[in-house]
Amino acid sequence: MIPPAFEYARPADVDEAVRALADAGEEAKVLAGGQSLLPLLRLRLAFPELVVDVGRIAELRGVREDGDSLVIGAMTTHHDVIRDPLVRRHAGLLAAATATVADPAVRHRGTLGGSLAHADPAGDLPAVVLAMDGELVAQGPAGRRTVPARQFFVDYLQSALEPDELLVEVRLPKTDGWGFHYEKFHRVAQAWAIVGVAALVRRDNGRVAEARVGLTNMGTTPLRATATEEALAGAGDADAVARAAESAAVATQPSRDASASPEYRAHLARVLTKRAVLAAAGMG
Repeated sequence: MIPPAFEYARPADVDEAVRALADAGEEAKVLAGGQSLLPLLRLRLAFPELVVDVGRIAELRGVREDGDSLVIGAMTTHHDVIRDPLVRRHAGLLAAATATVADPAVRHRGTLGGSLAHADPAGDLPAVVLAMDGELVAQGPAGRRTVPARQFFVDYLQSALEPDELLVEVRLPKTDGWGFHYEKFHRVAQAWAIVGVAALVRRDNGRVAEARVGLTNMGTTPLRATATEEALAGAGDADAVARAAESAAVATQPSRDASASPEYRAHLARVLTKRAVLAAAGMG
């Protein structure tokens, strides 16, 4: 299908991109890797008057350290995230989950920032960044502001970004010493996850000292399984983990579609949470 007509801008830097977005207001869309926006345009589910292509803005790419945090440029591709030594050393959960995204072609074009800004609750990476207590940095006409991941995902395909703001970087606390695992269920290879679970576990003296669990596709936004996180405190064996995982679907609102009923998604959340936490804790 042919996309609707639109104007096209390809700014050379972030300031120019922000000016273009501010001039167009709500009628503009940002083109990052294109793996989310282009299908929407072809299906005529999006009708922007202006597409702002940020693909040549070099300052939006790369990974660097900033004290106890990693700073990842929004235009860093999935492929580069997976291969980056800093990500692998300090944010292993992100590297592991990103390696499960779609297929190699998508991972070479798709970007971390594009995936997060798209705010699809079925996407793998929003739940990961949420579980890692990440922060997202946006730049607009008034300058930069930092939004915690817990506040960034507002509703289905809606983020906290204003129409004149551009996501410029993602900040993740280093998780050295934490075990991690990303577990998801999908009907066919490369399909969206019916449910996914991102788990981080820190152990002390053989027991769970702290756990973070992010849920993919269990509501209109990515979610934290807070009841399970609380129940995991002090867990020292597989039985305790299994009991904690039974509360994984508490306070979620899974959807009904052709792939699964809400009840089945809740069942998957419990099963996958148990698997992910056991793997992250080294108990599986």
